[in-house]
Amino acid sequence: MNSQHSFAVPPSASRLTQSLRDVGYDFPSAIADVVDNSIAAGARRIHVHIEFAGADSFVTIADDGCGMSANQVTEALRFGSRREYGVGDLGRYGLGLKTASLSQARSVSVVSQSRTGVVTARTLDLDLIEELDEWIIIDPGQSPAVSRSRSLLATGFRTVITWQNLDRVLVANRPDGAHSRRRVMNLIGSTSQHLAMVFHRLLGRIRIFVNNEELSPWDPFARNEARTQELPPVVFEVETPEGTGVASVRLERFVLPSRDQFSSSDAFESLSGPLKWNRQQGLYIYRADRLVQWGGWAGARAIDEHTKLARAALSFDTPLDDLFNTNVAKMRVSIPSAVRQQMTPAIQELCQEAGKVYRQASLRRGSTSRRDGVAASEGRSLGVALQMAALLEGESESLARVIRRLKTENPDAANALGL
Repeated sequence: MNSQHSFAVPPSASRLTQSLRDVGYDFPSAIADVVDNSIAAGARRIHVHIEFAGADSFVTIADDGCGMSANQVTEALRFGSRREYGVGDLGRYGLGLKTASLSQARSVSVVSQSRTGVVTARTLDLDLIEELDEWIIIDPGQSPAVSRSRSLLATGFRTVITWQNLDRVLVANRPDGAHSRRRVMNLIGSTSQHLAMVFHRLLGRIRIFVNNEELSPWDPFARNEARTQELPPVVFEVETPEGTGVASVRLERFVLPSRDQFSSSDAFESLSGPLKWNRQQGLYIYRADRLVQWGGWAGARAIDEHTKLARAALSFDTPLDDLFNTNVAKMRVSIPSAVRQQMTPAIQELCQEAGKVYRQASLRRGSTSRRDGVAASEGRSLGVALQMAALLEGESESLARVIRRLKTENPDAANALGL
């Protein structure tokens, strides 16, 4: 066998970290990926805080999970950390904390308390990496971020993540300006809405707060509405990518009520979701009970006004990650052809039922409109008949006085009579 020479070719830290900032996160999804780590650490209480302070604005994510030792904190800030992920673990590539944080900020700090009570702080700073072009993290000492984190640890939290230098959030040349402030304030609401949707299956087991407001789960299937229809679930068996056995994929199907069948107009508006009714129809895909993709039919069919009340949950667990091609940001999957073929008839049945509900609602609206039109026409005819009778009896002036009084006392009745 010929001997071969090998050469180490480590990538440029400066270049690669810049490219890893653009793997598909927006602000709410970046927060969600960090929350995944908290859940994986066994947290039952997670606090997200978004603070506008001009150029010194920051974000903290604090949890009461198991905490980390010094070695674990260092490993957590390694790109492609060496930890193993078990079944049901929300992590996947060992990149989430870093790529999610750096997609929004140039500096991320981790302060964590171990089981023995030892507190460790480490910071990954893009400015330093660019300057030295090395894969390094630092001990930040007693920085403001560390001081804030220690204060949170004293209240029962075990790990605090801090984002600073929010260059992807603040307006570059006016970080202290009104536009930057509005951006940050708007992110509080959009992040709350996103987390309430993405983690709605888990919010019964964990508590998530955004700027001290506890989130309530947003169930896209309106199961608390009396007129919601649930079709029988369908379970598909698929072979695992390793060929070691089979795993289940579950499809649950729902037809939501039409607007006039909802318990209230507020409930209807709430269920429209961030994408609104038409784009919110379709598949909601869950990985280990965490929502990773929603809206649209993933190529199974086109979005249609007549099927906007149809929504379905497609659920799989982490052993099928490779089969579903889950991406780094956990925001996109590809439905394997074997699953797509099995689920298509069930999706078509769901859409047929949703179409029936839509058409029935249209008929009710049309019937109401026709009744209103007939009533208006009959009212105007009655008004004309009254005027004609008064004219024939020589009482037009008397009728005029009656009409003036009617318009004063009951203008709606006068209008209905066409007077």
